[in-house]
Parts: sequence; C-alpha cells; structure tokens
Amino acid sequence: VQDWLYGVRPAAPPRPSQTSTPSEPLTEADRLRLVYLLLTKPRSERGAGITPKEGDFECVESIFALHDHAFNKEWIKKWSTSYFLKIEDLDKIREKFGEKIAFYFAFLQSYFLFLVFPAAFGFSAWVLLGTFSPVYAVVNCLWCVTFVEYWKRQEIDLGVRWNCRNVSALQVKRRDFKYEKESKDPVTGEIMRVFPETKRLQRQLLQIPFAIVAVIALGTLIATCFGIEVFISEIYNGPLKWLLVYLPTGLLTTLVPTITTLLTGIATRLTDYENWETTDTYEAAMIQKLFVLNFITSYLGIFLTAFVYVPFGSIVVPYLDVFSLTMRPFAEHEGQLKAPKVGNFEINPSRLRKQVIYFTVTAQIVNLALETIAPYVKRRMFHKYQEVKTERASKRGGSMPAVNAKDPPGEETFLARVRNEAELDVYDVATDLREMVVQFGYLSLFSIVWPLTPVSFLVNNWVELRSDAIKICVEMQRPTPWRADSIGPWLDTLGFLAWLGSITTSALAYMFSGDGLGPDGTPATIKGWALLLTVFFSEHLYLLARTCIRIAISKIDSPGIQKEHSERYLTRKRYLEQSLEEEGEAALHAPAHGNERIDRQTLEDEARYSSLHNLKPEDYFWARQRGWQESVIVGVETIQQSAPSEGKKQQ
Repeated sequence: VQDWLYGVRPAAPPRPSQTSTPSEPLTEADRLRLVYLLLTKPRSERGAGITPKEGDFECVESIFALHDHAFNKEWIKKWSTSYFLKIEDLDKIREKFGEKIAFYFAFLQSYFLFLVFPAAFGFSAWVLLGTFSPVYAVVNCLWCVTFVEYWKRQEIDLGVRWNCRNVSALQVKRRDFKYEKESKDPVTGEIMRVFPETKRLQRQLLQIPFAIVAVIALGTLIATCFGIEVFISEIYNGPLKWLLVYLPTGLLTTLVPTITTLLTGIATRLTDYENWETTDTYEAAMIQKLFVLNFITSYLGIFLTAFVYVPFGSIVVPYLDVFSLTMRPFAEHEGQLKAPKVGNFEINPSRLRKQVIYFTVTAQIVNLALETIAPYVKRRMFHKYQEVKTERASKRGGSMPAVNAKDPPGEETFLARVRNEAELDVYDVATDLREMVVQFGYLSLFSIVWPLTPVSFLVNNWVELRSDAIKICVEMQRPTPWRADSIGPWLDTLGFLAWLGSITTSALAYMFSGDGLGPDGTPATIKGWALLLTVFFSEHLYLLARTCIRIAISKIDSPGIQKEHSERYLTRKRYLEQSLEEEGEAALHAPAHGNERIDRQTLEDEARYSSLHNLKPEDYFWARQRGWQESVIVGVETIQQSAPSEGKKQQ
C-alpha cells in the first residue's frame, strides 16, 4: 500500500491489503528489513527505538540477521561453476539480500558482459594498430557512453521487475537529523520537521575549501613522491639504486592511507554538519566528497606522467636535483647526484605504459587479495590474540570466566554461531561500487596507453563476481536488505568519467600520434592550438554521440518498459470499467423520462412555452427525444426506413 501511495507501484494493491498477494509474496529480504526498521525506528514512528552503542543501548553491539548457510553454500557452489549469471540468479540475491546489493551485482554483471567487446577489440588493436591508436580512442569513447546509457535503461527494467522503481521516495529518516522548526504540509496537513535549505546550502559551500585542502595535501604528497621516484630512477646512479627506487612507493603506501583517513574523517564531519534528513541524501553527499579523494589518489600519478613528465620532462626533470638531499647519504660522489642540464635530459618513453599496467593489473590483484585474504587473516590473528590473552590471565589466576560459561544447555552451538558472526565486519556495498567506478575510470581515461586494459579488467571482474559473493557469505555480517532503485550517485560519476575520458583520450592520441612514443620531453613538438582544438572537437563529438545513443536506446522497447505500460493500461482500464459500471447502475435506478405521461395539460404547457420563447429549429428537434427510450424508438424507425426491402424481410 505504501509503495502504491508513493508512486512506486502504478497499480493499486488488491483488497484486503493487510496481507501479501500470492503473486507477489513478501521475500525474506522484505521481512528482515521490516523487522530491522521496527527495532531501530524511534518510538515516535512506532518503533522500538534501539540505537546500538548509544544512550540506553550501549551494551547492544549491533543488530543483524544471521546468515542462511544453506543458501550461501548453494550460492557459492553455483557461481563457482557458472561462467555467466542469469537474471534468476540476481532475483535470488534480491530476495535474500535486498535490492541495493542486487543492483550492485547486476551492475557488475552488465559491466563484465560489456567488457567482452572492448577486450576483443583492444587485443586486436594491440596486435594490429599498436598503442595510442586514434581508432581505438574513438571506439573506446563510444563504448563508454553506450555502456552508461545502457545501464540507465537497465536500472529502469530491474526497478520494474523488482517493484522498486522510484522507491527512493520512501526514504529512511536519520535519527541524527536536527530540525529548526515544524510546519504544516499544505497538501497532506501533516506536521513536517524542517531545516532551511538556504542554511544547508551555506554549509555545503564548505566543500570548496575541503576540496582545495584535499588537492593540496594529497597532490603535494603524490607529486613529491613522483619527483623523488623520477630522480632516483632517471638521475641517481649510485649504490642501492635497485632498492632505493622503491622508497617513494613505501612513502605513498604509508602516508596516503593516513592522510586519506584524516580527510575522510573531515568529510564525515562536514556531511554531519550539513544535517541531511534522510540516509540516502546523507550517503550521496558523503560519496561526492569521497570521490574527490579517490580521484586524486587513483589518477593523479598517471596525469603527472602523461601531461607533465612526457611533454615537459627535459625542462622539469633537471630541477629535481632538490631531491638529491634524500640520496646524499647513499651516494659515493657528487657526480652520482648531478642532474643534466635543461634540454639535455631524455625521458623514458615506456614509463607511462608501465604505470598504466601497474594500476590496471598489479593493483587489481593486490586489491583482490586485500579484500578476500586480509579479513580472514585479521580475524584469525584476533582469535589467536584472545586465546593467548586468556591463557596468560589464567596462569596469573585472574582469568575472567569464559563468555560461553553460562550458556543454557542445548544452545551452545547456536550462541557460538551468533558470537562468531557478531565479530565479522559490516559489509558496505558503496566500497565495492567505488572500486568498480574507479576501474571504469582507468578504462575511460587511460586505456589508449595500453589497449589490453579491458582484457585485464574482464578477467579481474569474473573473479570479482565470485570473490564478492564469498566475502558477503564468509567474511561479513549478513547485510541489512535495504531497498534501492539504482546504484545511486555513482551513476553520475560514471557519466563524468566517460565525459572526461573523451578529453584525456583525445589529448593522448594527439600527443603520442606518429611513432607511439610521444614527445621527447620538449614542448616544442606540441602545438597548443592543435591540442586545444583536438580536445574541443572530441568533447563536442562525445556530447553529440551521447545524445544520439540516448535517443536510440529510448526507442528500443524493453521488458521493464512493457510491463510498466501494461500495468498503467490495466489501471486505466480498471478505472473506466468501474466508472461505467457505477454510471450504468445509476442509470438503471434513475427515473425514465421517456415514460412520462402525455396528456392535454402537458401539451398545453409545451405550446404555451413555445409561444413565449423564440425557439430555434434544433430546439424542436431535441424536444422530440426527452429520454433514452424515445431515442431508441426514433433510431429503430430511422434504421427501418433506410434499410432496403430485402433487409426488411429478413428483419
């Protein structure tokens, strides 16, 4: 009923509406979500008001449902033996874990299938066309915009199939929301808690200095480590060079997560300060800030190589001798630290390609290992630590009683299972979505450097589909089955990366055209006007292609659109049938004008009325038929008079 009232369902639910219909029964995810909301909603909204780790519920660690191990085993077994997923597999995920996680797996599956074409074309381009091919650049840009527009249509189809389209209208209120006043809704008459939008907009302006601080902090660190790495690998020629070249990587590995964590905390406080009313708007605002951090940490290094080191290397690199202080303790003499003069430095043409290969292959493998193996190792080490701690305490005679010491007989196994799952981490689908969006960015922005990039992503995502399923089943608590009608603000991020890819790809294609090695480190070979003209035309061609593809996809009918049109048609048909039925019943019970009594008095009244009023010919015509019975009689007479003689005999 709530879905119908808020426009999620186009058709009204059948009566009685207190129970689920046989055609659309409540799924397990629906039941778990309703129970969770009953427990966590405030008492003003008829909930229990339980807030884990807060207020009167400090002892409540968390609220979650237990895993269905039978389903998990069947799920993992089936996916491990299947090459592709069917829509029925996604339906099962939605029934068990809710639409939000189902949309993630649907996106990952669609992205994986779409990668088949760029992988095949990229391999062919790598063999036949080489790197930095303008043909590959055009095809890759068209593929990116086609995938984004296709996924928009796919979201509509899935939303209709899962009865969750426009479900974002049913947003969950945040208990941390602080309103300033209460006002009455002019339409519904309900009392609404309001926070002024102008005030929130003023607070949102703080995102600008936050972005500036993030760019300065992370940008300075990445640029500094980049300069040190170039100095060591390209200029330094002393002892331990093979080892010292990994020093910038160590610095980035140590400092970037630290600064990112600090900036993430600031982003969280800014989002809290903006005081969003619902969880969806809060998450969207948080994702916008995190994307700024992810963009800098993921792409800045390649941007520096492609647009600073390659075109201006002979000018910039000689000034990197400022980093000689870091290598002085290891150098044997000053000659090993001396930078070449301006214009005499030759860049490493393969540096950009190696860097792209690292981010698209090595980094993907490392991230996959950190997602699947690190949580298991972390949990095993924690258990080992607890065991050692208990043993030491028992030797000292001050050990605390075991947690399961007072478990009722017969419940030990179940309670042990509950405690084990309570120790697991909480699954956040936004983390996996962010990983896929960043990967899409590498493909859109820099795959022209190494056309085998989509091949690497195709293999990685086949494994990612299975590893994420294992992660949810084994390494994480069972997630709360929240509803959703899309992948949220990440869809806008995909569109932004596809647009930016049209710019960077065209720029790289122009700069590295010819021998595929690019500029030799001197900007003289690059014409500024030609580069800007290339970017300008590329961007406008992208906008034109996006419009054409969007129109073409909108013309293609789909099962979701057909179902939605069918439901709306049935709704209109049902309304008209009910209206006609009610009007027919009213006509049957209404007095018939055609059976009115005609006598001398009525004829005199009509004659008197016609003499007092100037009646027109049409008035006389309509006066002859006052009721529907008279109209029927006149119609029958007209048909009989106009019918041929043979027709009269048959009648």
